[in-house]
Amino acid sequence: MSRLIVISNRLGDPSKPPSGGLAVALNGALNALGGVWMGWSGTISDTAKSDGDVHTQQAGKVTLVGVDMNKAEHDGYYLGYSNSTLWPAFHHRMDLVENHQKDFDQYCMVNRTFAQHVAKFIEPDDVIWVHDYHLLPLAQELRSMGVTNKIGFFLHIPFPPSQIVTAIPGSEWWMEAMFSYDLIGFQTKADATNFRLYAERQLHEDIGGETDTVTGFGQSVRVRDFPIGIDVEQFRALLTHEEAIELRERLEVRSSGRRWITGVERLDYSKGLPERLKIYRQLLHKYPENQGTTSLVQIAPPTREQVEAYADIREELELLSGAVNGEFATIDWTPVRYIHRQVPRTRLAALFSISRVGMVTPLRDGMNLVAKEFVAVQDDDDPGVLVLSEFAGAAEQMKDALLVNPYNIEHTADALQRALHMPLDERKERHASLKKVVEEGDVVTWCRDFLEALQKV
Repeated sequence: MSRLIVISNRLGDPSKPPSGGLAVALNGALNALGGVWMGWSGTISDTAKSDGDVHTQQAGKVTLVGVDMNKAEHDGYYLGYSNSTLWPAFHHRMDLVENHQKDFDQYCMVNRTFAQHVAKFIEPDDVIWVHDYHLLPLAQELRSMGVTNKIGFFLHIPFPPSQIVTAIPGSEWWMEAMFSYDLIGFQTKADATNFRLYAERQLHEDIGGETDTVTGFGQSVRVRDFPIGIDVEQFRALLTHEEAIELRERLEVRSSGRRWITGVERLDYSKGLPERLKIYRQLLHKYPENQGTTSLVQIAPPTREQVEAYADIREELELLSGAVNGEFATIDWTPVRYIHRQVPRTRLAALFSISRVGMVTPLRDGMNLVAKEFVAVQDDDDPGVLVLSEFAGAAEQMKDALLVNPYNIEHTADALQRALHMPLDERKERHASLKKVVEEGDVVTWCRDFLEALQKV
C-alpha cells in the first residue's frame, strides 16, 4: 500500500503513547505504512516567519513535521476563523459567529502555508488524509501546486444544513475548495446528506440516485459517512491500572446505596452543560427520592479560554452548580461535583465503570466518543444506562440508549429518572446492543474503512 500523509491542526507523535482513539488509529496506520504527519507544533513565537518555522524529526517510519505560528496567525486562523466563526456555525450557534476579515485572511494564509510545506514531502504514490474544519481548503491549495495524489478529508464535527452554510462568512470559497478532495468523510449520514443538499439547493446540481458522488463547481467528490469509534480494548485496559483500581474501591465504599450520574466533556457551549445541571435540578425537584441517593459528577476541563464565549459558559456553569448545591446539599451529601480540570483517563474509566448513568447530552456534537467509552467499561452483569442526546452523532448508531432532547428539561429529567430505576433485564438488553455497536465500529475499523474507500476512488 502507498505511504500515508496525515495533515491535522495539531501534530501527533507516533513514538509516544497515544492519549485518545484518533491518535491510536493514525499512529497505527502511519507506523504500518510509513509516511508523514504534519501539523502545528504547538509553538507560538513572535519570531516565527510568515511562512512558518518548520521542525522535522523521525519517529520510526514516520516523519513528523511541526510548523510554528506567530501570534497573528494563531489568533486569526485558530482562535479567530476556526473557533469563533466555523466552530459555532457548524454547531448551529450563528449568534456566536464572529466575522473579521483579518481572521479569514489568516485562515487562508495558514492553509496555504501548510500546503506549501507538506508538498515538499509528497511522493507520487502517497495517499493524503486531511483532518477537520481547520483545513477545509487544503486540497485546493495542494491542487494549485500541481499535486495530483488522492486526497481525503474527514470532518470530526457536524456539518450544518445548507441554510447555515451559506450564512457563514467565506463559505462559498471553502465549499468550492472542498470539491478538490477525492473523498470527504462525515460522522453521520445526516451530515453527508447536508453536504449533498448544499449541492442541490445552492449549486442546483442533481443529486438523485444512490451514488455517493456529488458534483459542484465543475468537479466531483465522493461523500460518505464513516462514524468514528474508540480503541475499545485500550480503554478497558485502563481499569487494570492501580490508580483505577484504587479509585473504584474508594467510590464503591463511599457510594453504598448511592447512584452516580457522570458527565465528561470539554467546557464548551455545544455540550449542553448548563442544561444538564437544570435537568438534574428538575430531577431532584420532581423526584425527591433521589435527594441524598444520587450525585452528578460533571467533569469539564478548560478549553479555548481566550475566546469570550467560553468564559461566559464557565461563569454560568459555576453559578448553576453552586445554586443546585446550595438548594439541596446536606452535611453528608453533595448533589453536584463539578470539576473544571483535566482528569487522567485511568480515573475516567474507573468512574464510568461504577456509574449508574452516563449522561451525554450535547446540544450538537459530531459523534461523542464519551458515550462509547461509557458503554465499553460497563459490567455486563450489572450495566449502567446511557442517556444520550438525539443531537449527538452517536445517536444515529446507539439507538438502544435512552435518547433525549436536552432542550426539553422536564422530559429529559423523566428519562433520567427512568435510567436510575431501570430494571436489570432491560439494562442488560440495552447494554448488549450498545456494546456490539461499540466493538464492531472501533477506531481501527474506522481508519481502515476510510483509507480503503480513498484508495478505491
